[in-house]
Amino acid sequence: MRAYRRQKTQVYTILTILTLVVMFPIYYTFVMATLNSVQSYSYPPRFLPSSHLFENMKEAWKRAGMGRLMFNSAFTATIVAVAKICFSILAAFAFTYFGDFKGKYLFFGLILITHMLPLPVRLLPTYDMMKSFGWVNTYYALTIPFFASATGTLLFRQLFLTVPSSLADAARIDGAGPMRFLWHILVPLSKTNMGALFLIEFNYIWNEYLWPLVITTTKEMRVVQIGIKILLASEAQAADWNTIMAGTIMAMLPPLIMLLIFQRTFMEGFSMKEEK
Repeated sequence: MRAYRRQKTQVYTILTILTLVVMFPIYYTFVMATLNSVQSYSYPPRFLPSSHLFENMKEAWKRAGMGRLMFNSAFTATIVAVAKICFSILAAFAFTYFGDFKGKYLFFGLILITHMLPLPVRLLPTYDMMKSFGWVNTYYALTIPFFASATGTLLFRQLFLTVPSSLADAARIDGAGPMRFLWHILVPLSKTNMGALFLIEFNYIWNEYLWPLVITTTKEMRVVQIGIKILLASEAQAADWNTIMAGTIMAMLPPLIMLLIFQRTFMEGFSMKEEK
């Protein structure tokens, strides 16, 4: 019993230390966001918050136009997350329940291969395609290239494989067509996975920087991650780190709120396979 308690104490100690290491940059960002311009350059650095947080957030909001940028990020992240869920469910449904689909495994393998192609590799051809469509600096270019999701297709396919085939047979006998079976049976069973995928994809698109930087050309179409770069001063001026960190705090809030909303669904979505 003593050895078990000692081992448990060691594990919790290591986890606590690792948590503090991970959380320290976030805490220091918050501290910097509460300082004024003089305090942000003080030495030794300050590690306790001050009282200028809302003042700095107001300055960051006005200087970078954070309202428009956050709307663009929230709009594109929501559209992409919802579209990924819809297309992933349809793709997984086809790969699972249409056994006579010719080339099924070939296409499924090609979908998984896209995991090996990071965005920088696809950047130039995707940009040329968007330019040929006349979609540069539009919401179409910010959203449509991200609609397909290998992760989502794999996630829902693995879930659908756990559904007994007798359930599909019973639905067919009752006169339910494929889409009715999908909508009334499979979709309700997929709610936790949908919540988990929505959280993942929302955060992914919200934090995207490279593609919006390339495909947008006006401030009205920029996203919040580029807004943080806008807050940086020119090389001839010192950066107002307190204002920059205040903008960073504002950029962190929507993903944090989404995490709090979908935390339980996220955990259930990825633990469901083990429970079954």
